[in-house]
Amino acid sequence: MGFELTYAQLLDIVYRTATKLHELGLKKGDYIAIHFTNNPAFIAYYYGILKIGGVVTAISPLFKGLEIQRQLNDSDAKAYIGWEGFSGIVDPIIEKTGVIHKFYSGLAPYLSPDPMAPPQFPTEGPPTFEDLIRETKPNPPNVEISTDDLAMLQYTGGTTGYPKGAMLTHGSIVANVFQAEAWFVDKEPGKEVFLAALPFYHIYMGFMMNLGIHLGAKIACVFNPREAHEVIEVIETTKATIIPGVAALFNNLNNHEGIENHDLSSVKYALSSAGPLPNDIKVKFEKLTGASLREAYGLTEMSPAVTANPFDENNKPGTIGMPFPNTECKICDPQGNTLGINEVGELVVRGPQMMKGYYKREEETKNTIRDGWLWTGDLALMDEEGYFVIKERLKNLIKYKGHSVYPTEVEDLLFYNEKIKDCAVIGIIDDEGKENIKAYVVLKEEYKKNTTEQEIIDWARDNMSYDKYPRFVEFIDEIPKTIVGKVLHRELREMEEKKKKTNN
Repeated sequence: MGFELTYAQLLDIVYRTATKLHELGLKKGDYIAIHFTNNPAFIAYYYGILKIGGVVTAISPLFKGLEIQRQLNDSDAKAYIGWEGFSGIVDPIIEKTGVIHKFYSGLAPYLSPDPMAPPQFPTEGPPTFEDLIRETKPNPPNVEISTDDLAMLQYTGGTTGYPKGAMLTHGSIVANVFQAEAWFVDKEPGKEVFLAALPFYHIYMGFMMNLGIHLGAKIACVFNPREAHEVIEVIETTKATIIPGVAALFNNLNNHEGIENHDLSSVKYALSSAGPLPNDIKVKFEKLTGASLREAYGLTEMSPAVTANPFDENNKPGTIGMPFPNTECKICDPQGNTLGINEVGELVVRGPQMMKGYYKREEETKNTIRDGWLWTGDLALMDEEGYFVIKERLKNLIKYKGHSVYPTEVEDLLFYNEKIKDCAVIGIIDDEGKENIKAYVVLKEEYKKNTTEQEIIDWARDNMSYDKYPRFVEFIDEIPKTIVGKVLHRELREMEEKKKKTNN
């Protein structure tokens, strides 16, 4: 929003935060929740908590009351620091949790040249967290922290739908920062500008935030990444050079009306993760910006980065690239046997960035980490050059007349239809009681009035093999996605179930 915070100011706020938390009796090993949209307060309080050896658990700004309550209770959070705009949701549930200290943060201090300066217009009501740390001297305790100590309790659905806290250590997070640093071959420490369009609370952006801080980069905050015009404005204003993103973000930029009239030439590198990157989106974005857009792969349990395509000429579209330094990957059958080249099985990984396990969930930890290897729940293959290809989440795999159909592959092919803006594919049970293929499609505005669902089916039949093309198509206004743009196939399946019950 046009305001900047220097590294000296940030460090001052971090030290004041750590000092205040220590004065409140919070100590090493205590779990502390932070709850923000993308703004500097998240960064400052994140590092302030780590400075006293506390463990950060970040809450999604999209969560409703029960979801917040569940995470606070499951994480055993002793303190909560969140944006004051969330008070209406948090106040009614906070007494149902184990939280002892609750603080709200105001945005106003961060819309000034110095957040710690006395406010020009004092506000009424209880003091904000900024009011408290403004009166606190930056004198943090000297806490000894080892690489094996917990730094984050990051919640994820993992290979099942119920959220679990992945226990990430200082060592695993730092290891992943150095692994990622090695990937950006022509980086210039102190000169790069990271576009913070993805939410800070999510592990993907947390990793990029840590990398940005490590490189002494400027981190440019975007408050609403779904609004392409805002993303474009921040890129142009700050001359962003590195964009960690998802396919939906790059697709929105590609399709923004008048995008060719904007200057995005400052972008050098872009990484797309949290889902497949259709080649059509990649090619358009690279042509638009001159940047190198590469597909990467990670998961919360790995802090998160595991593989990526190189930024040099060894990029291989359609793959998630090769393992990061000191990271091992293999393809296994359900019995744990290692499969051969181009054989599809479950992707199994290990490295210094791996989590300790799931908080308070021994059984699920044992099912996920076996003999020192983490089972990802993703079906994949390794080709003859050592590049990995994600085929599908195990739970999303469609069996059509004995054929294995990977929804992400069908989605990628559908993007080649010039009328399709967005799409998602799921398996449904047809009238014969057998599994079949259905595509949910969002049409580009200019084609909505004169395109039928049957036309899309016919196009797919002409351009895809018999076992892949969708037999059912439904037009919708928006594909349900997570806050970082990952398609919520589960919600689409639930929509189908509701329709079936209504029809019956």
